[in-house]
Amino acid sequence: MSSEIVFFGGFLLFVVLMLAIDLGVFNKKDHAVTLKEAAIMSSVWVAFAFGFYFLLLAQGHKLHGITTYQQLEYFTEKNLHNIRLTPQDFAVSLLAYKQNIAIEFLTGYVVEYALSVDNIFVMVLIFSTYGVAEKYYHRVLFWGIVGAVVMRFLFIFVGATLISKFGWILYVFGAFLVYTGIMMYVKRNLDEKIDTENHTVAKFASKYFSVYPEFVGNKFFIRRGGKRMVTLLFVVLLIVEFTDLIFAVDSIPAIFAVTKDPYIVFFSNIFAILGLRSMFFLLVNIIHKFHYLKVGLAVLLVFIGAKMLGHGWLHSWGFTTTHSLIVILLILTISIVASLMFPKKRIPNAA
Repeated sequence: MSSEIVFFGGFLLFVVLMLAIDLGVFNKKDHAVTLKEAAIMSSVWVAFAFGFYFLLLAQGHKLHGITTYQQLEYFTEKNLHNIRLTPQDFAVSLLAYKQNIAIEFLTGYVVEYALSVDNIFVMVLIFSTYGVAEKYYHRVLFWGIVGAVVMRFLFIFVGATLISKFGWILYVFGAFLVYTGIMMYVKRNLDEKIDTENHTVAKFASKYFSVYPEFVGNKFFIRRGGKRMVTLLFVVLLIVEFTDLIFAVDSIPAIFAVTKDPYIVFFSNIFAILGLRSMFFLLVNIIHKFHYLKVGLAVLLVFIGAKMLGHGWLHSWGFTTTHSLIVILLILTISIVASLMFPKKRIPNAA
């Protein structure tokens, strides 16, 4: 257990350090993030994720402090890793284990990153509906990410506990993902709208907080007439947090279809979430061009849900995590290429 605490604690320290550097060094002043800045930060976060992949490839056994074949066998069975161990050769078995958790991390990262794109569609809608100035986007997304990290931690480890105690819940997750994917496809062409007055979060904020119905610079809290109030920017932050909570209900079960190790689920999830802000600024002005991406994400969810429902058969057929990663990348690539090759026709304005 001490090995897990050290590994996990080191990861959390890295996350806190990077967020502190982001807020205290690169974004001391509110400004509209440029395409160049977004591209650089996106590249940095992707590089960190791949760096972590290679760390797991080299030192992944230290996550659970595996030093004997018995420990290796225990964690392989506990987390349902799809690998064949060789009792006569601990070194070969350990290498297979490290390669497997590394590819599980990478696959989970790709899945979460892909599903985060749908989140970007909604965040663009939230900011535009409420008229948030571009220079405050980063501030809202930064604190939104902090809240998301906490929520994902709770979701993932509660989910892992449920799976370990009630194995049948995997089938519930699988059926839910298939349903979600089908509904995403059915509703792909519907225009999403946000009712600023009747939104669930806006009503909640009005009921439990004193809301100042305007933006006051970058402030979340102000004092008026001796009374502490929350600003409209704070309400937007709450809506962003609520949106992430809804998306987590889809994305976390999706990663559990890839790996049952809660630490690998958490690591892949958080790396994708941390890269979401920079990806938002990178895609905010071109996201509408990828009109087939929702179809791709719908197919992706159905595939992952079906994989979860039939994981026993797939395992017996030799379907590995690497095969899953290939299928996922194919789905995403086809949807992106199709969007660029067959651009959406613009409806001319009526005369």
